[in-house]
This record gives sequence, C-alpha cells and structure tokens, in this order.
Amino acid sequence: MLDTEPLLKQTDFPTIQRHTVDTLQVNLGYLCNLSCTHCHVNAGPKRTELMTQDVIDQLLQLVDRLNVKTLDVTGGAPEMNPHFRYLVSAARERGLDVIDRCNLTILCEPGYEDLAEFLAKEKVIVTASLPCYSEQNVAEQRGKGVFEQSIEALQKLNALGYGRDSELQLHLVYNPNGTFLPPPQESLEADYKRELFDNYGIHFHSLLTITNMPISRFGGMLLAKGLYEEYMQLLKSSYSDENLNNVMCKSLLSIDWQGYVYDCDFNQMLDWPIMPFKQQCSSKNTSTSVEVIGSDRSRLHIEDLLTDGKMPNEIIIGEHCYGCTAGQGSSCSGALS
Repeated sequence: MLDTEPLLKQTDFPTIQRHTVDTLQVNLGYLCNLSCTHCHVNAGPKRTELMTQDVIDQLLQLVDRLNVKTLDVTGGAPEMNPHFRYLVSAARERGLDVIDRCNLTILCEPGYEDLAEFLAKEKVIVTASLPCYSEQNVAEQRGKGVFEQSIEALQKLNALGYGRDSELQLHLVYNPNGTFLPPPQESLEADYKRELFDNYGIHFHSLLTITNMPISRFGGMLLAKGLYEEYMQLLKSSYSDENLNNVMCKSLLSIDWQGYVYDCDFNQMLDWPIMPFKQQCSSKNTSTSVEVIGSDRSRLHIEDLLTDGKMPNEIIIGEHCYGCTAGQGSSCSGALS
C-alpha cells in the first residue's frame, strides 16, 4: 500500500501546546471483523496486535495517577480484545466515563451475543460508526451486509434503552465516502434521525461528523488515484483558526496496544510517538520512527509516566493536522465549531 507518511512531515501548520489531560484514548489492538476503506488504522480480521493484561494494568495505574475523567476505547474492534470487559469494569469502578468506539456489527458476531447487555450494565457510552443512513453508501465503505447488521445492532441497543435513556448514551459517527468534507453536523444529524426513525424506528442521541485523514488506508487510496494533492488543498483552503482552539490533542493522550504514548490517534497510526522528556526532538516537525522490539525507551511509554510523569507539552504536528481544522473541524467528539 502506498504511504503518505513521508509527505506529511514538513508542514506550516501552527504549533500546538498540550493543556491538562482529561482523556486517555486507548487502542486495544488492530484486530477487527471488518476492513473499511476509510479506516486510518488498517484494522482487519488478520491483524494480531492486541494489548495484554499487563499493559492494561499499567494503564489503570496511569488513570489513577493522572486523574483523568474519560477512557476512550478504540481499535480495531476493541471488544475483540479478550481483556476488554476487564478494562471497562475497572474503569467504571473508578468513576470514569468509558466510550466504546463500536463498529456495531460486532454486536451480531458469534461469541458476542451478550456484549450489548454488558455495555448497558456498565453504562458505557457507545459511539458507533455508521457512515450513512443509506445501505448503498455503507456497503461501499464497509462491505456487503454491514448496513443490515448495523441496523440490527442499533435496534438491539435501543431495546436496552440506548438512545432513549440519558444514562445510556448512543452516538453515531459519519465519515465521508470520498474526497470531500463532511456536511454541517447539525443538519446531517437531523437527516440521520429522520431517516433512521422513519425506516427502522431507531433512536440515538447525536451524530458526530469526522473528516477522513490523509493517512494509512485512505491516504494510500489518495496516492493510488492521484488525489492526494487535491485533497490536501481542500483541507488547507478550509482551515479555521477557531477550530485550532478546540483540537482534541490539547487534552488527550493516545496509547497504543503496546503502551506507547502519542499526541493523538492519527500520530499513533503514523508511528510518530512522543519522545521521553529528556530525549524530545529539537525540531517541532521532526518525526522519529523506531522499530519496537521489547522495551524501546527512545519513545514515551506508560511506565515512563508512572515513574516521573514528565512529557513534552508541544504537540507533534504534520500536514494531516489540517484535517482537524478544516471546515467545521473534526475530532473524536465530532465537529469543533
């Protein structure tokens, strides 16, 4: 697959400083029951990377040390990690809000029949990917039959109270199925609510619109079709200073399946880790990619934060950061403006 990573290093994107961290976004591994065309993680059924319980226990220690408010669990399909329920229950016992980045179809897979009930019992916030309310558009991005399974899963969640009960939050996520920005989030949410209720009786709380990032699988597609420069120009020409004030990396740390620490999930997929405080790079736009074999101390690990708690405040930036500030803006919590 063609890789956009070398093209993203040199950038004129404004510098960003980290503020107080209140969210840990944790990738439990790249194993997934789907292989979506827009997936910036390159997740799929053949991936074997999964976070171990030892790393999860370190993660829980970090939760206690940083006093974070939210654990945002992602993948792959995070529920396919055998320690998913252990982590969720431990985080809820600590009073954290837990977000499950769910692809919906996992709720219909053999062996996961009681997963929806578990999520409801723990009052997990379900943030579910549904790239369109149209069967055809979903099939183009995620494969044949995925739309039908997604509808079945949403109806199952609704039956448990999700989307209706204020304590059982259900949010849907929209990604464009092409090289364009998401439409206005508020108006698209109204369309989703009308179409899903009228056709399937489905309720949900809110819609989050997320811009496709020019990295990994989507970035490779852009290069293969000669669309990379055009897409980057779209992102840059749609830049908004207002969005820069609210980008998620100011209050979030991203943790990969091995326990290494990144400024955001996108930097994680580019393999641009945070350097330990004493080893941070002198150039804000320099990315160091290091092969991880055993314990690599040239990059920040959970263990480092448990030992001295120090990390650089300056965020590692690249051309892909324009994806977060284009148009209405984009973050894991949807539009920024």
